[in-house]
Order: sequence, then C-alpha cells, then structure tokens
Amino acid sequence: MGTPVAFSAAGAGPAATPGGGGGARPKLEHAYLELRTPPPGGSLTPGAVSGRIDFQFNPKELSLTKAATWNRTPAKGAKSAGPPEYQGPQPSKLTVEMFFDASDTHDTSVVTAVERLFACCVPTSETRQQRRASPPWVIFHWGGLTGFPGYVSQVQANYTLFTTSGVPIRAVCQVTMEEISGDTPGQNPTSGALHPRRVHRVSSGDTLAVLAWREYGDPAAWRVIAEVNGIDDPVRLAHGQELLLPALDEVERLRGPRRTPGGA
Repeated sequence: MGTPVAFSAAGAGPAATPGGGGGARPKLEHAYLELRTPPPGGSLTPGAVSGRIDFQFNPKELSLTKAATWNRTPAKGAKSAGPPEYQGPQPSKLTVEMFFDASDTHDTSVVTAVERLFACCVPTSETRQQRRASPPWVIFHWGGLTGFPGYVSQVQANYTLFTTSGVPIRAVCQVTMEEISGDTPGQNPTSGALHPRRVHRVSSGDTLAVLAWREYGDPAAWRVIAEVNGIDDPVRLAHGQELLLPALDEVERLRGPRRTPGGA
C-alpha cells in the first residue's frame, strides 16, 4: 500500500529578503543524478563516483512512494478477517521527470542523454568482467537535497519532436529510482528518502575531523562525511573541493548506536 507524495519544485531556491534591494540573485542549482560504482560483496555503501547525468531543466515535482508489507491470514469459517501482521517496510521509490530539448541546435544530444539513462539499467562493463553484474548505483542531488542510494528500476522515454531527417530533438523521460536498503528506522516518510545536506567548500586547514567537530561537535563523525562523499583518503582534501555535510539525524542513523565510555 504505497502513498505517493509530490514535492513541488516551484519557487525553489532562497527567498528574497523582505525589504532588501540590490541583493545578489540566488544561484540556480541544477539537479543531477550522481553515478556510483557498485560496491563489492553485497555492501550497502556505494563506491566511488563514476559519473553524473545532468538535468537540462530542473524537475517540476518529485514523486516519492513509501510502502509497507502486511500479511493477513484468513481463518476458515470466520465471520470477519483476522488482524493483519506487519512484515516490514518496502524500499522507497523516487520518480522524477527529465526533459531534454535540442530544437535550437538540431544535434544528437537528446538521443545521447536518453541512452545514458537507459545505460543505468544495464550492468557496467567492470562488474561483468568481475562476474558480479550490476548497473551503476545512483543518487539524486538538487542543491542541498540528496536522495537515497538506489538503482534505476525503470526509464520511460517519449520522443516528442524530430528533425526532417528523423533525428529526435526533444524527449520527456520518466525515471524511477528504487532504494537499495528499504529500512530507514526513526525517519518520517519524507526524510527517510530525501536528506537535507549542506555543501561545504574546502579551505586551508580543513580536515574531515575538523569539519566533523565544527558541524556535529564530534570529530569521530569524520567517517560518515568520508562515506557520504566517497572519500578513500581522508587526509588529502583538495582546496576548493565541495563536500556534502549531512544533517545531524542522518549522521546518527549512519553511525548507529554509540558505545558509552567503559561500556562492554
């Protein structure tokens, strides 16, 4: 029993300051799909970034579905149905529309973009060679909004405009992403799949431990920052590099229960 939740994208971005004049215009943040290397050995932590697919135009809405599984055992000869038993949550699903248009250039960029989306449903060449066939993992990003690690379960592309030679120059694609891990305890239906994250640009003297202390008051949380950003070497941070800093509740969820000093 899934319940779709629509998130309107109208008016996205920072609001103008009341009474303010001549201020800088808000920076336009373009949405994109981040491609990650499938992790080995059944791990739920996505691998390094392997590419991205940019939205040519930001989506008008995001459709998020969360469902639960219940089982009702019928009783023979009973006048009414027995009580249902909760079996567990199903993975979240995020459906987003991607619009591509090349009517001004008449090139093949629309076909290329659609083929890249279709490739998200096909195992990567690296995993085929390693005999653990898996498509790339994907994470939806839009400004400070970050989706769950998942995979593309369906792409439906409708070509709506063609050149006189039959080349598609406009397409509307419905892309459905399904959560890899369906259990997000302690989260409401929205934050269980879409997490607010702050973007930090690395400056001189920054380390993951320093950022973790400054952001969460706990330098040991650097491991979560490294995991979220796919960092293998936490010591080497490039000046100007952009890092995603997850919200505190997501950090606590990813870290799990902490041991108390002196505890077993």
